[in-house]
Amino acid sequence: MRTHRNSWRAMTFWLLALFLWAIVSIAYGQSASPQSQDLQQLKDKLQQIQQEMDEVKGQIQSIESGQKAAAPAPPAPQAVTPALQEAQEEPAEVSEATEQVHTEAVVARQKKEGEGTMQIYGFAQTDSGYNFGQIDPDWFDTMRPTKLDAFKNEFAPSGTWFGSVRQTRFGVKTNSPTHFGDLKTIFEFELFGTGVDAGQTTFRLRHAWGEIGKFGAGQTWSPFMDPDVFPNSLEYWGPTGMVFFRNIQFRWMPITRGDSHLWIAAERPGASADGGVYSSRIELANVQPRFTIPDISVQAHLARSWGYLQVAAIFRRIAWQQTTPTPPVNLTDNVLGWGVNVSSNLKLTKQDVLKMQVVYGEGIENYMNDAPVDVGVKTNFSNPTMPIKGVPLPVLGTVTFLDHTWSERFQSTIGYSFENIDNSNAQLPIDFHQGDYALTNLTFYPVKNLMVGGEFQYGRRVNFSDGFNVNDYKIQFSAKYSYSRLFGHSTTY
Repeated sequence: MRTHRNSWRAMTFWLLALFLWAIVSIAYGQSASPQSQDLQQLKDKLQQIQQEMDEVKGQIQSIESGQKAAAPAPPAPQAVTPALQEAQEEPAEVSEATEQVHTEAVVARQKKEGEGTMQIYGFAQTDSGYNFGQIDPDWFDTMRPTKLDAFKNEFAPSGTWFGSVRQTRFGVKTNSPTHFGDLKTIFEFELFGTGVDAGQTTFRLRHAWGEIGKFGAGQTWSPFMDPDVFPNSLEYWGPTGMVFFRNIQFRWMPITRGDSHLWIAAERPGASADGGVYSSRIELANVQPRFTIPDISVQAHLARSWGYLQVAAIFRRIAWQQTTPTPPVNLTDNVLGWGVNVSSNLKLTKQDVLKMQVVYGEGIENYMNDAPVDVGVKTNFSNPTMPIKGVPLPVLGTVTFLDHTWSERFQSTIGYSFENIDNSNAQLPIDFHQGDYALTNLTFYPVKNLMVGGEFQYGRRVNFSDGFNVNDYKIQFSAKYSYSRLFGHSTTY
């Protein structure tokens, strides 16, 4: 009888110790990373505790079986002192078993340190189509209003067939649990050459990013932009009036509530300027850009069952310095750039998602998807020591697209984007002033991870002051095979 009583007390003691350990573990996990505790993690903890309880019960049954097999005949009753009774009610083997369970649990937790997941993903895509108008040859497989001809027959002849695999993409994501929160990394590149590699099929870095807890660093989407506004288009470059920029940054994420969050980032500064009608003046040859502080961006994202609302802002200081020792005129100056971007995805029905964005600011063209320069030249003849000055160019951009799901295999997108720049009075008459962008498509998914589709695209460019404008039309057909493979375990503790 005493053996059974001791066994039940042993089990009670172990369960109590296990329960206290679980409470301490959960409390420590919440204090270390309160934002990373979600419903799935709580379920994982509950399953882990249940498994350990089953192990404890199994050890108890094993001890009881061994005690029953080796137990001698009950001794004759004898007087028991209080000290002896206390010792008999807390046998040594119970304390050793409890310590063993505790040690195994600690080792199990330590083994999980550094475990996580790695996902390899990407797609291979082939694009082909016909451009009815003209566009800069380096951008043959896009619809960019800024790259359409600025004067008649600049990129003649009209009507060309194109083919490309430049949208092909490859990426690796990792997620490793730590006491400070999940350590997440992403490395991703594509084959779409830009800058000095414009027009080439070559390596182009998209993301090189890592974050842990409330902090992140590397290259990824600027908090000033909203990547979810990008429509399900076949065309690569996307809406002309959209904020779209991947930038190097240090990010602080002080608030995360499910899909809602608040982000603040210090981003790599950068800007471009247009000398306008004074571009050939030698005085401008020795004017160099100078960035002394980072761009500061803020993003507030509110998610709800109907979709989300996002408000973002950016603040910039754009400076330039005249390096000539004794310049005849003073051209050293700086301006402040700023912008506000409001965007949303609205779930109109189960089949329809409306994507919208409105952005306005000054000197933020560097963050726009398809805009030329941040700073323009303005005459300032009333000041003889600074007869011309740089000014941040105001820009307005809008995006409105509807993504519609016809069925499990068919989807469509239709929409329009607009961009308007308030040019300065000393810019060239042929400089870009306004762009329009529209498309509609039909995509088909015959099997899992395979997409084929066709798309009609429209683009329009309007010059600053010479009265020239041009329309372009393009049809595109694409085939894309996507892949993804997940490795490892995602359990945290």
